[in-house]
Amino acid sequence: MLPKIDTPVYELDLPLSKKHIRFRPFLVKEQKNLMMAMESDDKETIERNIRQVLTNCTITEDIDIDKLPVIDVEFYFVNLRARSVGEIVENKYICTNEIEGVQCGNKMESQFNLLDITVDIDPNYNDTIKLTDKITIKLKYPEFSLVEKLKKKNSAVEIAFEVVADSIQYIFDGEQYYHANETPREELMEFIESLNQDQFGKLEEFFDHLPKMNKQVDLKCGKCGFDHSFDMEGLESFFG
Repeated sequence: MLPKIDTPVYELDLPLSKKHIRFRPFLVKEQKNLMMAMESDDKETIERNIRQVLTNCTITEDIDIDKLPVIDVEFYFVNLRARSVGEIVENKYICTNEIEGVQCGNKMESQFNLLDITVDIDPNYNDTIKLTDKITIKLKYPEFSLVEKLKKKNSAVEIAFEVVADSIQYIFDGEQYYHANETPREELMEFIESLNQDQFGKLEEFFDHLPKMNKQVDLKCGKCGFDHSFDMEGLESFFG
């Protein structure tokens, strides 16, 4: 019988849910599937593989990847990738500076450490929204499961309503709490549709201030000397 290779175990605190996770690095087979998914540029394939790899590598029990906030999942995956393949990532950029009407086009490279990436939480973030003198609504961070649901929606309006409905934790009318997980979906949708523009705008403001995982990259073009500043957001930008 061939010998078994011991794998290290790492620990991570997720920034939004505050869950403490123990995990192992992903294996060569899992890395192969991820690389093939990334090369396909198909978001559905990428998301499915990320979900499966995170599930496989999570040692802590009772962790449902689909119920974690989207940003927690992205942050977890970045750290898993750093511990599995390597902390340093190299990205390439094209200089878009124009000289006498002609784009420079020089190829630039940048290296950064994945473990240096943090999640920025907007100080204006507020998850309890007062809609009227009596009615308040408590929202929660969009969960990773929402990504799968939104694939079935064809319009921006449908997506907006689905995101809001999925992010409601409870509604309070001054006397009683109405928890979303105990309320029929149709009633939640009817409640959202009954809001006026100002009230719905307050909900949209919550989503405008969601935490973001980002990193700023400053580069000077070696050809024309132009100073660039790139703001990277989303998994694709960190592995471009």
